[in-house]
Amino acid sequence: MKRTPVVFIHGVWLHALCWESWAARFTSRGFFALAPGWPGEARTTPDARTSPEPLGRVGLDALTDHYAAIVRSFDVAPVIVGHSVGGLIAQHLITADVGRAAVAIAPAPINDIPLPAPPGRCDPADELVTLSPERFHHVFANTLGAQESGRLYDRYVVPAPRRLLADLGCAGASRSPRAVADVGNAGRGPLLLISGQEDRLVPDEASRAVYKQYGDTTAVTDLKQFADRGHSLVIDSGWRFVADYVLGWLDGHGIRAHPPQG
Repeated sequence: MKRTPVVFIHGVWLHALCWESWAARFTSRGFFALAPGWPGEARTTPDARTSPEPLGRVGLDALTDHYAAIVRSFDVAPVIVGHSVGGLIAQHLITADVGRAAVAIAPAPINDIPLPAPPGRCDPADELVTLSPERFHHVFANTLGAQESGRLYDRYVVPAPRRLLADLGCAGASRSPRAVADVGNAGRGPLLLISGQEDRLVPDEASRAVYKQYGDTTAVTDLKQFADRGHSLVIDSGWRFVADYVLGWLDGHGIRAHPPQG
């Protein structure tokens, strides 16, 4: 029996390993979970830190095309779950009728919604932008204690491509045409937006502004706000509350691990 695929797309400053708990949880519920890395991303966090140069060439075009090809490769249309810039890509794809449904968690803003100031230097001379453990704790894991923040930093954090940040509008750069979603597409699959109300990297108000842009479409668009959660809500000790909410939302919209046959 075929299983419904779920493609997880991670965001900036995180390695694909960040989805390890989610993949296990979705697999236990019968889904086929896949968390492919970015183009050129090393297989492990230590390797990505030691040899990050391939990441420096990744822009939004390459990243979007990479995941679009993966989503289109399945016989059964996948669910797309993205965090941060992965949430932007999830919206771009689902509103282009790629995928069965999408979940955008603390998504980088789409269309004309302003991008918050980046937490790291965005110097055009640097191919990669790194976060120190202190900056990660302040902007990414601000709702956590120092010990948990440090553990997450050691396990998941990698440099981010300056080119990608520029494509998102970092430091006043012109946004890529891919930093958009067709909010008026009424024929697309269901979309769930999720925000952490204490998020300093993608503030809750930015996610609410994204939600409002979908207000004129009849396609299913929902917003879930998690109180007292920051940008780390997909990897911190409360990840399961978010993952289980997503599973319940999918079930509520008839998206099951085993789609109907025939």
